[in-house]
Amino acid sequence: MATIDVFDMQKNKVGALDLSESVFNADVKEYLIHEAVRVQLTNRRAGTVAVKNRSQVAGGGKKPFKQKGTGQARQGCSRAPQYPGGGVAFGPQQKDYNLSMNKKAHKAAMRSVLSYLLKENKLTVLKSWEISAISTSSFVSVLNTFALRKTLVIIDEQNDILELSARNVKDVKLLKAEGLNVYDMMNYKNVVFTEAAVRKVEGALQP
Repeated sequence: MATIDVFDMQKNKVGALDLSESVFNADVKEYLIHEAVRVQLTNRRAGTVAVKNRSQVAGGGKKPFKQKGTGQARQGCSRAPQYPGGGVAFGPQQKDYNLSMNKKAHKAAMRSVLSYLLKENKLTVLKSWEISAISTSSFVSVLNTFALRKTLVIIDEQNDILELSARNVKDVKLLKAEGLNVYDMMNYKNVVFTEAAVRKVEGALQP
C-alpha cells in the first residue's frame, strides 16, 4: 500500500498516511489526462462573439434607388455588406463549444494525475492547516518552510481565514476537495493536501 508522510505546519513529521492503491497508485493514463484538460479548457469558452448579417440589421427595407436609368449598379437593399452600416458577410456567430467526458473516464484521469504527482514527490500532506487570523505572511511562511513554489492547496472544508490569507499570494490557488480538477493539478508544480482532504478525495475517486 502506498504511504505518505504527514507534517505539521512547521514541517515536523507527525505520522504517515496510508493511501488507497486504486487512487494514488493507479496506472498513469496520459491520453485521459490530455482529454480531461482539453474538455475543461474548451468548456471555458463562452462562444458569445457574434455580428449581424444583412437580415438582422435594422432598416434597409426600401430599394435605395430605381432599377434602371441611374447609371449605377442595381441595388436591392442599403443594408447589404458593401454599404456602411450594412450587415457582415460570413461573420462569426454564436457557437456552443462545450465538450463532455463520461464520469468513469474523468475519475480515471483524476486518479492518473494523483498517482503521477505521488510518484514525482509533488504531493505534500499537512495534518491540518489552521491560521488564527487573516495573515498573508503566515500563509506564505508555511509555503517557505516547505520550499514550495507555484502551489495548489486543497482543503477539506470552507475556511474563510485561510482563503483570505491566500488570495493575494502569487502562483498559489486554494480549492476545496470538491473542486479538485485535472487542469489545476497539472498546472501547479506542487499540491498540498490536508489529511482530511485526502480522505475526501479518496472516497470520491474510488473506481
